[in-house]
Amino acid sequence: MRCVNLLDLLSATEINDLDGNLTGTVSFVTSDSRQVREGALFVAVKGYKSDGHKYIQSAIEKGAIAAVIEDRDYISDNYPWILVPDTRKALADFSAAFCGYPSSKLNLIGVTGTNGKTTTTNLITAILDDYGHKAGLIGTIHCRIGKDILPAQHTTPEAPELQQLFCDFLGKGADYAVMEVSSHALELQRVRGCDFDVAVFTNLTQDHLDFHGNMEKYLMAKSRLFYNLGRSSRKKRRKYAIINIDDPAGQQLASMTTASIITYGVNNNADVRAEQVEVAATGVRYQLRYTNQVIPVSLQLTGMFNVYNSLAAIAVGLVENIPVSSIIASLEKIAGIPGRFEKVNAGQDFTVIVDYSHTPDGLDNCLRTARAIARGRLITVFGCGGDRDRSKRPLMGEIAGRLSDFVVVTSDNPRSECPQDIINDIVAGLSKVMDSQQFLKVEDRQAAIRLAIQEARAGDVVVIAGKGHESYQIIGERVLSFDDREAAAEAIRTFAGRSL
Repeated sequence: MRCVNLLDLLSATEINDLDGNLTGTVSFVTSDSRQVREGALFVAVKGYKSDGHKYIQSAIEKGAIAAVIEDRDYISDNYPWILVPDTRKALADFSAAFCGYPSSKLNLIGVTGTNGKTTTTNLITAILDDYGHKAGLIGTIHCRIGKDILPAQHTTPEAPELQQLFCDFLGKGADYAVMEVSSHALELQRVRGCDFDVAVFTNLTQDHLDFHGNMEKYLMAKSRLFYNLGRSSRKKRRKYAIINIDDPAGQQLASMTTASIITYGVNNNADVRAEQVEVAATGVRYQLRYTNQVIPVSLQLTGMFNVYNSLAAIAVGLVENIPVSSIIASLEKIAGIPGRFEKVNAGQDFTVIVDYSHTPDGLDNCLRTARAIARGRLITVFGCGGDRDRSKRPLMGEIAGRLSDFVVVTSDNPRSECPQDIINDIVAGLSKVMDSQQFLKVEDRQAAIRLAIQEARAGDVVVIAGKGHESYQIIGERVLSFDDREAAAEAIRTFAGRSL
């Protein structure tokens, strides 16, 4: 366990004032009072549901040697305190310093965007590992290095956990870390102190407006990754911004970075471009054009969205000096990513796909791809998460209604909201484009999946969207075990003896 003198640690961030005995040794940095142990430095962060300042006394009683505060009302003679302008920034600064700035010892690749982060980071990691590097992966599904897998609490972990992950990667011999960088992480300073070498932009479509307020603020959160790239680094290597130039936000992000820019795309002229794209049920094929070369690519992954994901991964491989033959060989052997247009096969004569699409653009892309491979009808099962952006619900309903033949609207993770209220928000958009006989409202997700499977016939495609790889459902305060893939497989087996 690393230990750092508190006074030495204070140089890592801006300090307004301090008082008390600050000569102790820090053995742990945290903003979670439940995790405090002897020697911890407790950083009181103001959250959306609770204020960490209210837990200072509890942290001190558990052994915290000092409290980092931003609220002057918590200045006290009862414990050592450090007053800072922003405890979120201080948490990141202290975490990075406490761990010895581990990202400065890794090649750090960050991928941001509304959709495609998980697939793109997995593709990049596979390319690096296959070429002989050792890459740690941090993302929505899990955190992984080699065969060692850790569950993911957030798309991008909080600063103390993130910096410790970098240390763990280094301890296991990693020379790369590849991570999803969410807009929340950028806005909430979780990646402050991370020394990125390559930043990748996938796309920008509506999501998280409950948090950011509008698309401009959402874009500005994403832009932090590119604006800060290379402005302050402990490494001498060249920095790269890999940007989807087909997305309108790509041009804006390109103007915000001082790093070397590599563009990718399909429709516009790009440094790394896909031409003659063919999308089929079995995968996608295209001609890769970069510099003066044209090289055929044949992926097992399907959908136009995976053309873009693969182009981003190719661009990263190229700037990391990996031969294009090795890059393509790695991509072509990947059969799929958990919960990303993942097929569920249990002997049925129709197709069942589970996908994580939970944004309007993500659902549109998923259903268009499913429609392209369907020989019969397209049946869609989906809902929207509670306590999240309400404005996208009718939009997603309209998309589902426009692209599907039959829709079952159900619960996703309703959280504290009434599931029927969420369903009604979706139906407000759905009913604009679909007759009431073409959709059903079934609150219970398992029952909804069973109904859709029972409805399917030979040649149909059933898409179960929204939760993807998730193995739980959040209803109220309860976290229940639930996996769309398992529910679908069970339903298929139940109805396998019937005329499908």
